[in-house]
Amino acid sequence: MPDSDLDLELSTERTHLTESRDALRRMRDRAQSLFSTGDKVAGDAYTAEQLGRHMARRVKELADDPDTPLFFGRLDIDESAYHVGRRHVTDDAGEPMVLDWRAPLSRSFYRASVRDPQGVSTRRRFGFVKGELTSFEDEHLDRGEELGTSSRILTAEIERPRVGPMRDIVATIQPEQDELVRAELGDSICVQGAPGTGKTAVGLHRAAFLLYLHRERLRRSGVLIVGPNGAFLSYISAVLPTLGEVEVQQSTLEDLIGRAPVKVVDPPEVAALKHDVRMAQVLHQALWGRLARPVEPIMVSDGSYRWRIDVEPLRRIVDEARREGLPYAVGRERVRARVVGLLQRQSEYRTGNSPGEPWLRRMSRIKPVAEFLEASWPAVTPESLVVSLLTDPSIAGDLLTAEEQETIRWVKPPRTVKSAKFSTGDLLLVDEAAGLLERENSFGHVVVDEAQDLSPMQARVIARRSEHGSITLLGDLAQGTAPWAATDWRDILVHLGKPDAPVVPLTVGFRVPEKVVALANRLLPALGVNVPEAVSLRRDGDLDVVEVPDPADLDARTIDEVTAALGHEGSVAVIAADDAVDRLRAKLTAAGIEHATPDEVETAARVMVVPATMVKGLEYDHVVVHEPADIVAAEPKGLHRLYVVLTRAVTRLSVMHSKPLPDPLRLA
Repeated sequence: MPDSDLDLELSTERTHLTESRDALRRMRDRAQSLFSTGDKVAGDAYTAEQLGRHMARRVKELADDPDTPLFFGRLDIDESAYHVGRRHVTDDAGEPMVLDWRAPLSRSFYRASVRDPQGVSTRRRFGFVKGELTSFEDEHLDRGEELGTSSRILTAEIERPRVGPMRDIVATIQPEQDELVRAELGDSICVQGAPGTGKTAVGLHRAAFLLYLHRERLRRSGVLIVGPNGAFLSYISAVLPTLGEVEVQQSTLEDLIGRAPVKVVDPPEVAALKHDVRMAQVLHQALWGRLARPVEPIMVSDGSYRWRIDVEPLRRIVDEARREGLPYAVGRERVRARVVGLLQRQSEYRTGNSPGEPWLRRMSRIKPVAEFLEASWPAVTPESLVVSLLTDPSIAGDLLTAEEQETIRWVKPPRTVKSAKFSTGDLLLVDEAAGLLERENSFGHVVVDEAQDLSPMQARVIARRSEHGSITLLGDLAQGTAPWAATDWRDILVHLGKPDAPVVPLTVGFRVPEKVVALANRLLPALGVNVPEAVSLRRDGDLDVVEVPDPADLDARTIDEVTAALGHEGSVAVIAADDAVDRLRAKLTAAGIEHATPDEVETAARVMVVPATMVKGLEYDHVVVHEPADIVAAEPKGLHRLYVVLTRAVTRLSVMHSKPLPDPLRLA
């Protein structure tokens, strides 16, 4: 276009952006008005409450961030222009001004190509600076023009420096990512994603897409995001709200099983056993082994009447309930109800009257019935079952060896169940026991990130909460750092109850620079996992490996590197072995450099000091790695941890060391 036409076109697009923001504000004002007056138009208190909740949610969904562009692209189809953005915006007549990126028509923004234009003549991308539209870039697909990843605007958005929480990627979703994002609700998918391939973003955007397509269904059953730690959940917390989704539950696995506070830490060998899938069998056997065949009839006094149920009918009731495969507590109540039903029949036959609800409740609690239940199908709580197992592991029988039984045996058993002090591993067992007693509510969809570190027992926690829903499993086997980390996704999928879910690899990275990926890839042969090497499209970025001859100078040189990094845009992270974090924080404070750790949510600090064990899933523009040898030496899977650490940088990586680098990283 001539410059004058370009200026006019840019001005027209800016006007459309302004008018779209005005329209969104009016949509929110209308929702706010309905929220304020809902109690006056509703017919009753219940309707008023439901309307109030709906409109409060709607007001949140329509919130506008002036620094985030409402639309990022445009499609020209059949002489009509459709702007594609983060949410649907309509004018006062209900005509669309911005199409939601999840709408069927918007799919062409991500999928259309010269080979398959899908009716698109021109695809336009917009460049923004703090919410202000500054540029645009056109691909004329009908003329064979397609930029792909050579798009300047696309590249600038991918490489844009970041400070604070993770951003959405709706403007940069690639075709292979879009295919995963738009998968059907009933499909469970495992994404094996190399560093920087956007697997976390894919999972979050799939959740947003499913909520758009199946809103009422998923509003009833819920969507759950499970992350590895609180810092990670804080990092991703802003993504879904920017897309208008405010009702997604986010949790760590520890929070899901947190029925009691964690008061003790298990030694590694004890923790490993409690994460072993055999413990599920042990608990199952310990619970159902409590059942006993009735040996005495029930005799019940009822005023001037006496009712009797013989042993054989009682045995049939217990055996039938057992065969029905019900959860333990449900089965117990089923037995109680059937026993009361037999008493009811006798009463009706003798008196000619049908007893009322008070009589039925009294019979269900009467001493002979309660004693029969306690003898044949005794009451139990999840905590009491676990306490009994850990107090006397011999009830595991031949499922555990004698040595293993002694390994998990409590040295000092608690006097009562209430006084028991549980570890994280114990709470895993308690959750398993709870699942045997009662069915968990099943979410409609569950997204699990960093899933390579799930133990079999942890996977079963997720399986119980997704029994009737689907799962998006995200992770990278090369980043598995837990003692029980998987080496094959099929193992985890079996324990999740989704053995047939496809495993889809993402290998092309858009965030981590090529130099950094090449360094990290040197570790892969030593990690013992069969995953393809990551490939990066980023040809920019800096990598410095700095050897500091005198170990006494390493901390000071690290602080110097942080100071130099602050001369560039973006976030800075110092990643070190956990036991070095406090020392480095003290050095930064002495140098007058404001800093924080990822678990300090309310902070504007550009510099983060991150323990190596907490860095999984996080990204920073400039990463300064402090003494890789100490990171490797700190845990059995130290090389896996170092692989994670090295792949957190999205612009610059500085590796500071005095001790020799691990063998795979040394230059020939």
